[in-house]
Amino acid sequence: MADDPTALAARLAHLEAVAAIEAVKHRYFRACDAKDPAAFRSCFVATGSVLDYGELGSTDADGMAAVFERIALERDPGDGRHVVLDMHHGVHPDIQVVDDDHATGAWTLRFRQVDLAQGTERVLSGEYADEYRREDGAWKIASCVFRAQWSITRPLGADVVVHEVADAQPKSA
Repeated sequence: MADDPTALAARLAHLEAVAAIEAVKHRYFRACDAKDPAAFRSCFVATGSVLDYGELGSTDADGMAAVFERIALERDPGDGRHVVLDMHHGVHPDIQVVDDDHATGAWTLRFRQVDLAQGTERVLSGEYADEYRREDGAWKIASCVFRAQWSITRPLGADVVVHEVADAQPKSA
């Protein structure tokens, strides 16, 4: 049975689907941290998406991209630096391929945010529950629900120095 070409093809297709789904979620996290609303939006299906981010609200991908753009791209009028700096780490993926075009997934988020306007640092942990759909041959996020489990917000002391590198994105080879 291990040499059955049909079974091997099915197993390979399953592994490729899981890898592609993990890759789209990683692109999503990377887009958030890179402050790239277009890349963020491209991770979702073209129409009919459902995003529920708890305190950030519930909307579709276009609506959340607008929220993302408003928050992530805000700059200090004095020095031009970004006001909010984020770090998203998605860990412990659990991807279930339902069929050739549908899958579900769960992820744990490790999140850290520096808010220079508020003078705070926030550390948060939470869980994503996602649905994925293959669209034009590529896996996209169709539904994304995030629930925070806990967070800590603390003031940044007067001795804290925050450096932001203007172009921190590596160039591809």
